[in-house]
Amino acid sequence: MTPSHTDPLPRFPFEAATALAPPAEWAEFREKCPVARVALASGDEAALITRYDDVKSVLSDPRFTRPTPSDNAARVADTESGGVFNSEMATVLPQHGEAHLKWRRLLGKWFTAKRMNALRPGMAAMAEQLIDEMVAKGAPGDLKAGLAFPLPVWVICDMLGVPDTDRDRFAHWSDVMLSMTRYTQAEFDAAQAEFGRYMGAHIAAKRAEPGEDILSALIAEGVGWSDAMLTATGIGLLIAGHETTANMIAKMTAMLLADRSRWEQLLADPSLVRTAVEEALRADANAGVGMQRYLTEEFEVGGTVLPAGTTAMCSMAAANRDEAAFENAAELDLTRSPNPHLAFGAGAHACLGQPLARTELQVVLEVLLRKLPSLELAVPADELRRVEGLAVGGLRELPVRW
Repeated sequence: MTPSHTDPLPRFPFEAATALAPPAEWAEFREKCPVARVALASGDEAALITRYDDVKSVLSDPRFTRPTPSDNAARVADTESGGVFNSEMATVLPQHGEAHLKWRRLLGKWFTAKRMNALRPGMAAMAEQLIDEMVAKGAPGDLKAGLAFPLPVWVICDMLGVPDTDRDRFAHWSDVMLSMTRYTQAEFDAAQAEFGRYMGAHIAAKRAEPGEDILSALIAEGVGWSDAMLTATGIGLLIAGHETTANMIAKMTAMLLADRSRWEQLLADPSLVRTAVEEALRADANAGVGMQRYLTEEFEVGGTVLPAGTTAMCSMAAANRDEAAFENAAELDLTRSPNPHLAFGAGAHACLGQPLARTELQVVLEVLLRKLPSLELAVPADELRRVEGLAVGGLRELPVRW
């Protein structure tokens, strides 16, 4: 399984037969080569980690963090700078130690269970409105464009005090910044600069006239953050707050409708919504590249010693299908509990917004089941088209009828 030094390295991420299916290589690598040498879109080499315990170990180790441009880490994207994970923005946000903990603590206050529960009625009302608008246009409809994309954008824009009428601009900037193979370095630089100018102007306006939003609170609390750090935080929250959740709403719905007995199971017992959301997150086979970690010192994982300077690619999606961690891991079990999946990562850099993502997924599923019980795919599941060339996975559209 491990290629010789003369053979070309396997290209990661791997291709899958269909948009909802896992690449065959995940199971092969977990079994035969859990720490594998692979080539990223840039051509740079990385160590791919695919087993559950190993992925959790690397992500949870406080010594290792996301690479910064000074690390000379493997580049995920095929551009000169290597994409958003290797960008200037990544250097502005604190990645280590007390500064990182403080940054997370200040932001974490906005993602508590109490705050999420307070947001639920507004989310449900917006979901109902979007579904009504989609239904009014007639079937078939595109559930991604009609519901999955606009809902998380509206929520995160409201939390940041940003007008969601600019959502098409955010979507373009996000796609460019998350590109692995779709955009040039010049296009990446332009998108980052435009997004920076936009967020910078927004922060200046919040300094002059604060609102009830995250950025106003960060400014008011006098944490001494520079405008560059506030801008990077705002951009990071906006990208993370809509791109991944929008894609996950569409993928979750597609997974549940691909075998309609799953949808019927939820209609019969809506109390399964919470565990169904967790299982969709675990079983997501189209999650993107996973998480990078830069090893600053020699590290043994999965029986392999990786030298300092290695870029490790942790495939949480492959780990989430590890039979050693999950019984019948290939099966979608809507009652699975406990479900300690790694969809949101692990350790100090686990997804800060996971309470928000979970709440949005649960609310959308509850509203869909209630308002569109007859929902079904408008095309065969194996004809769904995946988003290509971005660091996050998704469907291009989700054709449905009701």
